[in-house]
Amino acid sequence: MNLRRLKFFVTVAEELHFGRAAERLCMTQPPLSQAILALEEELSVTLFKRTKRNVALTPVGEHLLSHVTKLLEEVEALPGLARQLSRGEIGSLKLGFVTTADYNLLPDLISRYSGAYPDVRVSLKEMTSDLQVEALMQGNLNAGLIIPLHQTLHTSLSYLPLMREPLLAAVPEEWLRSGRVELTDGAIGLRDIADEPLVLFPRRSAPAFHDIITTFFVSNGIQPTIGQEAIQMQTIISLVSAGMGVALVPGSLRKLGRSGVRYVPLQGRAPTIETGLVWRKDDATPTVSRLVEIARLVSSKADRSGGAGTSASLPGGAPAAILRNNAVVNGAARPE
Repeated sequence: MNLRRLKFFVTVAEELHFGRAAERLCMTQPPLSQAILALEEELSVTLFKRTKRNVALTPVGEHLLSHVTKLLEEVEALPGLARQLSRGEIGSLKLGFVTTADYNLLPDLISRYSGAYPDVRVSLKEMTSDLQVEALMQGNLNAGLIIPLHQTLHTSLSYLPLMREPLLAAVPEEWLRSGRVELTDGAIGLRDIADEPLVLFPRRSAPAFHDIITTFFVSNGIQPTIGQEAIQMQTIISLVSAGMGVALVPGSLRKLGRSGVRYVPLQGRAPTIETGLVWRKDDATPTVSRLVEIARLVSSKADRSGGAGTSASLPGGAPAAILRNNAVVNGAARPE
């Protein structure tokens, strides 16, 4: 399809006069008439009714005009569209995230990114770290907020650490009021909760996070008593609020306000977990590059606010991690 002929058609349709249309197009009338005839022949339709006195659009020409006009507008917009795509200003981005990112990095990251690139369609998927890595390598995600499962990721992936945060104790408020557990200078000692039931992720769902907590107890000479297990952080906090036990959770969980629960710092050096951004090295999608730039700003903010620290390691050198079942965050309910 010759776009030049389509432009001629629109001009003649607007003028309904071949002479005036030729003047607008800076050409003579004969080649314009020949171009319109060639277009009609190509389309196998008659676009204009021609008489010695006037020119009028046929019914087909009238209906076709709006489509051709729209097509030409889209063609004219292509260079600008291409530049926007190359700068990552439009397009799409599929981002995975672990549940704890809800309470620390995700809101700031998405707010900054959407503010800078409002025309990019962002799809969020709540997934465990291992499932995010798998989805990235299969090309089903562009990037993910993960708590790394291993010291080194696959060589095809890039990783940017964004923040580290200490674990703290989530304790039933009633236990503190009744004196069942007591605080010293606003903190709680591990031995003060040594005999209390522990609420945490089952190892099959979150082996790294499970191990960092149990290893922390064992390294302090305490054998933890597992009281309840749950696969969502929100459920763990609910169980604590019901007095079912205590839990060790990331510091950002303070933002998950729940009646009947108090978040208390641990005495001494608490273990920490790290959250970072992961993406494929070979993914040259501009929207991903822009996300990494925004993530670096978020990381700098976390460093200035004291969010960074030393990452605690699990047996074998693996950093702590939180795992849970994946859920699409598009208005869908999260599984309990």
